[in-house]
Amino acid sequence: MTRAARQRLLLFVTVAALLALALWQWQRDASRANGELTTLDPAAISQLSLTLPGTATLHYEKRSDGHWWRTDGTARRVADDDRLRDLADIAAARVLSWRPLADFEPAKIGLVPPRAILVLDGQTLAFGISAVTGPQRYVQVGARVALVSARYMPRSPEIATTTLQ
Repeated sequence: MTRAARQRLLLFVTVAALLALALWQWQRDASRANGELTTLDPAAISQLSLTLPGTATLHYEKRSDGHWWRTDGTARRVADDDRLRDLADIAAARVLSWRPLADFEPAKIGLVPPRAILVLDGQTLAFGISAVTGPQRYVQVGARVALVSARYMPRSPEIATTTLQ
């Protein structure tokens, strides 16, 4: 075997080993991924309600024209669709970790009563207090509790709109 052939063979084996290592790492990362808060597509969400402590529940609906409307009382178009889109985007929040609800005392993590309840197309997300480990929030989704970035804490679109004026 010539020297050039040995070098090409060594180069081929090295590249194959690096590809195998990269594939293994990719599969390992994919198996450890925690996914998203829900399986809902934020763009497809058409019903949304938000309950914050001390306030009445706000109900919204996305109509066929693509705009959000407040539906409690007399229906009226929302001035800022982006604020409602932000609430719908919470459905796709990246989860840092999942644990069974049974691992917690709900009152100790702020789920009794919740700091906010967001219902997206019938799926309820109950938000608790911030975690002591960093800027993260506890979120109950069914019988599980997720830890997500604190930036996903829902805020009232009504308050946000009035404070900008």
